[in-house]
Amino acid sequence: MPALAPTRLEDGYVSLEPLRPEHALALEAAAADGELWNLWFTSAPAPGKAAAYIEAALEGQAKGAMLPFAVREKSSGEIVGTTRYYDFAPELPRIAIGYTWYARRWQKSHLNTACKRLLLGHAFEALDCVAVEFHTDGRNQDSQRAIERLGAIKDGVLRAHKRRPDGTLRDTVCYSILAGEWPDVSRWLGMRLERLGALRQSD
Repeated sequence: MPALAPTRLEDGYVSLEPLRPEHALALEAAAADGELWNLWFTSAPAPGKAAAYIEAALEGQAKGAMLPFAVREKSSGEIVGTTRYYDFAPELPRIAIGYTWYARRWQKSHLNTACKRLLLGHAFEALDCVAVEFHTDGRNQDSQRAIERLGAIKDGVLRAHKRRPDGTLRDTVCYSILAGEWPDVSRWLGMRLERLGALRQSD
């Protein structure tokens, strides 16, 4: 069975680096762009909490259930957010992608498409996953649209699935991409990334 191991994933747009305690200050700076900790739909750490955030992610990694990354945008060289694999089921294998957030200035840019293409490629081509899952809050329409733009198919809704940080109950919307769908999704993401990258260069 495959195992999750820290690895660097990169292309011409972004580098996904294995998350380390040394990333704490950079992640705090990224979260401060937009005060992301105040947004009900993100997991971004509040000021002074990045070290604990990283520690919890690395605990999940040590158990073999998660693989967290710091996101470095290539053109600026800056750490601009984080993402991770989680809910790894090696017996299939199957995995989820989430816990993703980016500094406000990089939201709705080419960055998310680049990150997801790298993560999906590694999941299907290196880990040999049969499926990759995405989960998001039922209230988060922007996230649902972003996942659908990746080519993921909506599987359903888990009602009253978990509690939000404010204690309210969250419905979780579930999506997936199957291994047989990956070649077409990969081509689509490549075309989308080229278009988004070209738009950014023209700004």
